[in-house]
Amino acid sequence: MAKRTAPRDESGRYSYDGLYRVLHEKARLGIMPSLVTRAEGAVFNELKRLCALTDGNLSRHIDVLQEAGLVEAWRGTEGGRPQTLYRLSHEGRVRFVAYLEELEQVVRDALPKAVKRPERAPDLPPGFQPA
Repeated sequence: MAKRTAPRDESGRYSYDGLYRVLHEKARLGIMPSLVTRAEGAVFNELKRLCALTDGNLSRHIDVLQEAGLVEAWRGTEGGRPQTLYRLSHEGRVRFVAYLEELEQVVRDALPKAVKRPERAPDLPPGFQPA
Protein backbone atom coordinates (compact mmCIF):
# COMPACT_ATOMS: atom_id res chain seq x y z
CA MET A 1 0.00 0.00 0.00
CA ALA A 2 1.34 3.41 -0.91
CA LYS A 3 2.01 5.83 1.88
CA ARG A 4 -0.86 8.27 2.33
CA THR A 5 -0.10 11.91 1.71
CA ALA A 6 -2.01 14.38 3.82
CA PRO A 7 -3.78 17.31 2.18
CA ARG A 8 -2.47 20.74 3.18
CA ASP A 9 -5.24 21.42 5.71
CA GLU A 10 -5.15 17.79 6.94
CA SER A 11 -8.95 17.75 7.19
CA GLY A 12 -9.96 14.21 8.20
CA ARG A 13 -6.30 13.15 8.28
CA TYR A 14 -6.82 10.82 11.24
CA SER A 15 -10.35 9.61 10.55
CA TYR A 16 -9.22 6.13 9.35
CA ASP A 17 -12.38 5.35 7.42
CA GLY A 18 -11.09 1.84 6.60
CA LEU A 19 -11.42 0.70 10.22
CA TYR A 20 -14.68 -1.21 9.91
CA ARG A 21 -16.67 -1.27 13.13
CA VAL A 22 -17.69 -4.87 12.50
CA LEU A 23 -14.01 -5.91 12.57
CA HIS A 24 -12.77 -3.51 15.22
CA GLU A 25 -14.14 -5.48 18.16
CA LYS A 26 -11.71 -7.58 20.23
CA ALA A 27 -13.38 -10.97 19.79
CA ARG A 28 -13.99 -10.48 16.05
CA LEU A 29 -10.44 -9.20 15.69
CA GLY A 30 -9.37 -12.60 17.07
CA ILE A 31 -11.72 -14.63 14.88
CA MET A 32 -10.62 -13.03 11.61
CA PRO A 33 -6.88 -13.85 11.85
CA SER A 34 -7.78 -17.32 13.11
CA LEU A 35 -9.69 -17.87 9.88
CA VAL A 36 -7.32 -16.03 7.54
CA THR A 37 -4.49 -18.33 8.67
CA ARG A 38 -6.61 -21.45 8.02
CA ALA A 39 -7.70 -21.52 4.39
CA GLU A 40 -9.40 -24.87 5.04
CA GLY A 41 -11.48 -23.21 7.75
CA ALA A 42 -11.97 -23.99 11.41
CA VAL A 43 -14.72 -25.79 13.31
CA PHE A 44 -16.61 -24.08 16.10
CA ASN A 45 -14.75 -25.72 19.01
CA GLU A 46 -11.36 -24.96 17.45
CA LEU A 47 -12.30 -21.28 17.02
CA LYS A 48 -13.62 -21.21 20.57
CA ARG A 49 -10.29 -22.53 21.86
CA LEU A 50 -8.13 -20.29 19.64
CA CYS A 51 -10.01 -17.13 20.59
CA ALA A 52 -10.66 -18.02 24.25
CA LEU A 53 -14.40 -17.37 23.90
CA THR A 54 -17.46 -19.03 25.39
CA ASP A 55 -19.97 -20.81 23.15
CA GLY A 56 -22.41 -17.89 23.37
CA ASN A 57 -19.81 -15.21 22.69
CA LEU A 58 -18.35 -17.01 19.70
CA SER A 59 -21.78 -17.76 18.31
CA ARG A 60 -22.87 -14.12 18.54
CA HIS A 61 -19.67 -12.76 16.97
CA ILE A 62 -19.79 -15.33 14.16
CA ASP A 63 -23.40 -14.25 13.49
CA VAL A 64 -22.27 -10.63 13.13
CA LEU A 65 -19.47 -11.62 10.75
CA GLN A 66 -21.85 -13.78 8.70
CA GLU A 67 -24.45 -11.01 8.49
CA ALA A 68 -21.71 -8.71 7.17
CA GLY A 69 -20.82 -11.31 4.50
CA LEU A 70 -17.32 -11.85 5.90
CA VAL A 71 -17.65 -15.45 7.10
CA GLU A 72 -19.35 -18.49 5.58
CA ALA A 73 -20.52 -21.61 7.44
CA TRP A 74 -20.98 -25.27 6.46
CA ARG A 75 -22.76 -27.78 8.64
CA GLY A 76 -21.89 -31.45 8.73
CA THR A 77 -21.02 -34.27 11.07
CA GLU A 78 -17.81 -35.82 12.28
CA GLY A 79 -17.93 -39.04 14.25
CA GLY A 80 -21.71 -38.79 14.37
CA ARG A 81 -21.55 -35.38 16.05
CA PRO A 82 -22.76 -32.19 14.38
CA GLN A 83 -19.97 -29.82 13.38
CA THR A 84 -19.95 -26.34 11.85
CA LEU A 85 -17.01 -25.29 9.72
CA TYR A 86 -16.31 -21.59 9.26
CA ARG A 87 -14.24 -19.92 6.53
CA LEU A 88 -13.65 -16.39 5.39
CA SER A 89 -15.64 -15.45 2.34
CA HIS A 90 -13.81 -13.89 -0.59
CA GLU A 91 -15.22 -10.50 0.45
CA GLY A 92 -14.17 -11.20 4.05
CA ARG A 93 -10.58 -11.82 3.01
CA VAL A 94 -10.50 -8.66 0.84
CA ARG A 95 -12.03 -6.48 3.56
CA PHE A 96 -9.80 -7.91 6.27
CA VAL A 97 -6.65 -7.22 4.23
CA ALA A 98 -7.88 -3.64 3.62
CA TYR A 99 -8.55 -3.32 7.35
CA LEU A 100 -5.03 -4.51 8.18
CA GLU A 101 -3.58 -2.00 5.73
CA GLU A 102 -5.53 0.76 7.47
CA LEU A 103 -4.22 -0.41 10.86
CA GLU A 104 -0.70 -0.30 9.43
CA GLN A 105 -1.34 3.34 8.50
CA VAL A 106 -2.41 4.07 12.08
CA VAL A 107 0.87 2.56 13.30
CA ARG A 108 2.92 4.51 10.71
CA ASP A 109 1.21 7.72 11.80
CA ALA A 110 1.52 7.22 15.54
CA LEU A 111 4.59 5.14 16.31
CA PRO A 112 7.37 7.54 15.30
CA LYS A 113 5.88 10.29 17.49
CA ALA A 114 4.83 7.96 20.30
CA VAL A 115 8.31 6.53 20.89
CA LYS A 116 9.98 9.95 20.93
CA ARG A 117 9.43 11.29 24.42
CA PRO A 118 9.91 15.02 24.83
CA GLU A 119 12.09 15.98 27.78
CA ARG A 120 9.17 18.02 29.07
CA ALA A 121 5.62 18.60 27.95
CA PRO A 122 5.23 21.48 25.51
CA ASP A 123 3.85 24.72 26.89
CA LEU A 124 0.11 25.21 26.56
CA PRO A 125 -1.08 27.85 24.12
CA PRO A 126 -2.05 31.16 25.74
CA GLY A 127 -5.49 31.06 27.33
CA PHE A 128 -5.50 27.28 28.02
CA GLN A 129 -5.66 25.94 31.55
CA PRO A 130 -5.71 22.37 32.88
CA ALA A 131 -9.23 20.96 32.94
